[in-house]
Amino acid sequence: MQGERGDNHVPAQFQITEVRVKLTEDPRNKLRAYCSVTIGDAFVVRDLKIIDGSKGPFVAMPSRKLADHCPKCHHKNHLRAGYCNQCGLRLDPERAPKDQRGRARLHADLAHPINSQTRIELHKAVVRAYAEEVEAAKAAGSDYRPKSFDDFDVLSDMIDDDYLEELERRQEERERRRQQQAPRADGGLMAGG
Repeated sequence: MQGERGDNHVPAQFQITEVRVKLTEDPRNKLRAYCSVTIGDAFVVRDLKIIDGSKGPFVAMPSRKLADHCPKCHHKNHLRAGYCNQCGLRLDPERAPKDQRGRARLHADLAHPINSQTRIELHKAVVRAYAEEVEAAKAAGSDYRPKSFDDFDVLSDMIDDDYLEELERRQEERERRRQQQAPRADGGLMAGG
């Protein structure tokens, strides 16, 4: 039976059955690894990040960039965008909502524990797997091969490469148009004039 909201115990259904860790290449980077967590041999959460924090490894949940809409054309833009991706309007750099400490809130978790006990259990399992992977990498030396996440990507066979190429082409065209329009929006100058 799952505990009621507010209980401090881990619900019986929450059982981490596998943690896969993929170490990052650059040792100077604070991002040490990516990982996936399998829950109950039935549900996978991917793209957790292990970050080297001031008090040891920190487990960051998968997240997405927050966005808002352009006041002129209502196109969706991420909160760090300086200009609208659609119409080129200059956007307010201070428009991101602030957290309790006054920092801009630029990301939202896609998946996360809803109580502290579950967060602690998840953190312990991920950090333990990370430590094991670091030891395996040291022991293997140049023969080290990280665990694969490929078997989670079975659906990638259904992706239409032509469609993805078309999306990339459209994005490049929008970037090119925005670069051509940017000088006119700032000072009325035409490119080359």
